[in-house]
Amino acid sequence: MTERAAAITLKGNPMTLVGDELKVGGKAPDFTLKAVDMSDKSLADFAGKVKIISVVPSLDTPVCDTQTRKFNEDAGSLDGVVVLTVSVDLPMAQKRWCGAAGVDNVVCLSDFKDHSFGKAYGVRIKEIGLLARQVMVIDKDDTIKYVELVPEVAQEPNYAAALEAAKGLV
Repeated sequence: MTERAAAITLKGNPMTLVGDELKVGGKAPDFTLKAVDMSDKSLADFAGKVKIISVVPSLDTPVCDTQTRKFNEDAGSLDGVVVLTVSVDLPMAQKRWCGAAGVDNVVCLSDFKDHSFGKAYGVRIKEIGLLARQVMVIDKDDTIKYVELVPEVAQEPNYAAALEAAKGLV
């Protein structure tokens, strides 16, 4: 597995990402992640829909909380679009968080089991074992149409740009 020198920082400290960087125009790698009910979910489960994949380090942190709530409010109402929030939080913790936050327009998925998503999508942070903050928009044919790897993990992504990219595909 390849490692990339810091494209991101965490509170100003350079981090190493594991996996290859994904680019606009490439195919989104398949994945198997755990849903909050512990069932397996793959990219194929969301076939025929535009997908916003919102990758966060942990739902129990302020920026990740804000990011997930924002996509729940703004993108959850877009017809033909599904929002997937991916973290390494345990599925039970994701379920608890979603219930407490009233988040029901986002599908939370966990990469806790084997960290294969983080590696395949190039967002696993070697030093801390969490995922880097990234937002991707993937079309109905699983082609990547938008990618934002947030350079500082403690900062929010550009919601408007991601939402515009998704709206343009519906």
